[in-house]
Amino acid sequence: MTGQKYPRSKSIARAAQTAKARDDAARKKRSVDSFVNFAHNLGVGADNAMTSSTYGFNPITRNRTLLEWMHRGSWLAGVAVDTVADDMTRAGIIVKSECDPADLAKLNEAAVRWGVWNVINETIRWSRLYGGAIAVMLIDGQDMETPLRLNTIRKGQFRGLLSLDRWMVEPTLNDLVTDLGPSLGLPKFYNVTAQAPGLSRMKIHHSRCVRLIGDQLPYWQRVMENLWGLSVLERLNDRMIAFDSATTGAAQLVYKSYIRTYKIDGLREVIAAGGDALIGLSQYVDMMRRYQGIEGMTLLDAKDEMTADVHSAFGGLADVLQQFEQQLSGALQIPLVRLFGQSPVGFSTGDTDLVNYYDTIRQKQIQNLQTPVATIYRVMATSEGIDLPEGTTIEFNSLWQMDDEKKASIAETITRTVAAAEESGLITKATALKELKQSSDITGIMSNITDEDIEEAEADGPPLPESSQALEGMAKAPSDQESEKGASAPTTKDEDGGWIGVDFDGTLAHHEKYQGPEDLGAPIPEMVALVRGLLAQGKAVRIFTARADDPDSVVAIKDWCYRYLGQSLDVTNIKDRHMKVLYDDRAIHVERNTGKVSQ
Repeated sequence: MTGQKYPRSKSIARAAQTAKARDDAARKKRSVDSFVNFAHNLGVGADNAMTSSTYGFNPITRNRTLLEWMHRGSWLAGVAVDTVADDMTRAGIIVKSECDPADLAKLNEAAVRWGVWNVINETIRWSRLYGGAIAVMLIDGQDMETPLRLNTIRKGQFRGLLSLDRWMVEPTLNDLVTDLGPSLGLPKFYNVTAQAPGLSRMKIHHSRCVRLIGDQLPYWQRVMENLWGLSVLERLNDRMIAFDSATTGAAQLVYKSYIRTYKIDGLREVIAAGGDALIGLSQYVDMMRRYQGIEGMTLLDAKDEMTADVHSAFGGLADVLQQFEQQLSGALQIPLVRLFGQSPVGFSTGDTDLVNYYDTIRQKQIQNLQTPVATIYRVMATSEGIDLPEGTTIEFNSLWQMDDEKKASIAETITRTVAAAEESGLITKATALKELKQSSDITGIMSNITDEDIEEAEADGPPLPESSQALEGMAKAPSDQESEKGASAPTTKDEDGGWIGVDFDGTLAHHEKYQGPEDLGAPIPEMVALVRGLLAQGKAVRIFTARADDPDSVVAIKDWCYRYLGQSLDVTNIKDRHMKVLYDDRAIHVERNTGKVSQ
């Protein structure tokens, strides 16, 4: 008996272990790293409807005709594709360069003449619709198959851009870029198809193209799309269908919002018989419909019956549509106020949403357009005979438009700050004018400051103080003795009786050639700052110059010192035992008591 039970218990234990292992494996397979409650069939992996949900493969990016129908027939698809393209190009750029402003104006004029920004806008549109597009730089007389080199472009060769979508070109998937850089792994050439509007059957080197894609894809998905991107409409497809279905359904509900039912005794017989009976019934119903209203009256046969059904499905429909709108807005990263043109509600002004959206647009501009647009402008500049110096950059203009009140407030703040800096001597009048003119790009104020105004300010130097006493002291006429002998020995000294000498021409002021007593050069900033520092420390500073023999030069130098140093200094050419230091562009330092010349 015992020998018979042992094998049975052993087999039962083995079966239990097998069942347990099978259940554990099933649980591991179904859990999918999320919350699961098998007792109540809750969560993904349990036996419920949610577990059967998944994501399918619907690559509409490859269906060019469907994408075009969507873009052409759906206003929502058109806005999804076109809005970002318009916002990325509508404000233009600023070329920041040290070249002549007239050349920059000429460059901007060339961009307008060749429609550069219109083509860039078009290329962005088709890249978002089809998943990819290129803009080819048209350079007359050059082989499109060769790499682009700026030094080979001659004046007048640039002829604009040509936009080609992904279906007009065939990238060389077996010939990719191998040079290290941002184009590594991308097609080296693009073969234009015969159906393209221009450059048909030509082979174009990638360096001559501005390549743009829609949504970025992982590598193996890019390979499936011939190294292009994804149409922005593919991810949006199911949400667009849901939104259009909801809005169309809501529109159809209007036709069924109020339904009246008229029960007529013997209707089948009347319809079957036809003739005068049916005509009479139709006329009766039509007259009832025509005159039924607030003042109208409906007459029925005693055996007839009429009921009216009012549809109640409109309740909550607006909330459902709003949820679909918000989903579309989130999928496209375009705020409702921009996507649907809706006015903000509640406490929201919509400004925060637009600011965030404009930040996203700016990020796209920097990532996708900064480098290619800079290249296009350098090509245009070379073709226009303009030499853009190294360090020239481009900056996209802000999309945020300030109202007149805010512009005036910012202009007032900038003007007050610049004026305070100029009055304190931190900047010159010319620099102040440059700052105000530059700020006009933002505020629209001070835009009439001309280059001639700035040049005149540079020639005049800082304005003189209005104090008549200061002017009198500054322009004090030399005494009779000074007129005869030149400047007398100054009496200004430090507390210890010493003074510091500073040469004028070539040391404190620029000097090329002597052209008269009142012809004084512009200040040398480093030495002006040094002298100002010495004076601030209470040191006695004298101008040590050969001009001290000329009374007119003495007055002119004192005038110059008042302008740039803030006070009039003594002018001398006499070296006495109290001079402690001499700053001179011609002097060579000799070590005291050694005869060694310092290098």
